[in-house]
Amino acid sequence: MADPYSTLGVAKSASEAEIKSAYRKLAKELHPDKNKDNPKASEKFSDVTKAYDILSDKTKRAQFDRGEIDGEGNPAMPFGYGGGGGFRGDQRTGPGGFSGFGNESSDFGDIFEGLFGRGGGSGGGPFGGFGGRSAPPQKGANVAYRLSVSFIDAATQAPQRIALADGATIDLKLPAGVETGTQMRLAGKGQAGPGGTGDGIVTITVKDHPFYEREGANIRLDLPVTLNEAVKGAKIKVPTVDGPVMLSIPAGSSSGKVMRLKGKGFSQKSGGRGDQLVRLMVDLPADDAALIKLLTEWTDPRDVRAELGV
Repeated sequence: MADPYSTLGVAKSASEAEIKSAYRKLAKELHPDKNKDNPKASEKFSDVTKAYDILSDKTKRAQFDRGEIDGEGNPAMPFGYGGGGGFRGDQRTGPGGFSGFGNESSDFGDIFEGLFGRGGGSGGGPFGGFGGRSAPPQKGANVAYRLSVSFIDAATQAPQRIALADGATIDLKLPAGVETGTQMRLAGKGQAGPGGTGDGIVTITVKDHPFYEREGANIRLDLPVTLNEAVKGAKIKVPTVDGPVMLSIPAGSSSGKVMRLKGKGFSQKSGGRGDQLVRLMVDLPADDAALIKLLTEWTDPRDVRAELGV
């Protein structure tokens, strides 16, 4: 993947909102759950996720724009080292749909040693006379992981058990406001090095849900109701990410009426949780003789389209 802007189909001047909108659209189209018989869609889904990972992070986006990292998020090689494109570590795959991608960054010290040779003579540098200072020991490389989380687990911050590259497992607490592209740093869970152990970097993907739709910290649900329930009012059971609750439908409710269930949305970085917005959708039976007979004896006299000018 050479250019994350091209992958998402946005201009380099695109705003954060435009980038997020483009990613959401592509992620829905290419999600593996919707393309089980199309392996190429899965590959493209991975590409757009990587592209969004870079462009949604202000620091990474600036680094890419300056040519400091490539489209995979790896440091760009000096002097065209490696035949173009960034260094990629060997991919490892762990249990639980969890993948490690080896070294997250390359060691530039080793590259320059290879180009110029280790310093000799009194100067301590490759050409002598550079002060004789040796570089501090390098930390071990970071290890990148990807974690796929269900919509409901993300909303409720359910603990996630993950397997690391060394075979160890840990329980991970999801952060408030978690969304696709959120990254978590696991201190000391990377590769060992003379200057200390690197970290594990976990990039999270939140799966889509069959009937919930996320809007920021809120969750939207279209709820089918019968004509009887809409006209007369009723108490009905409604699903939420925390389990079913009872909701009172007012008499005379129309399709499109939105009702709010407080605190049934996603956790927020500022604290608390968003709400669940329930939109009522009156579901009429097809070819119901009794209903047709009833309406032949009753007509709504209102001009319900008057405000539309028709």
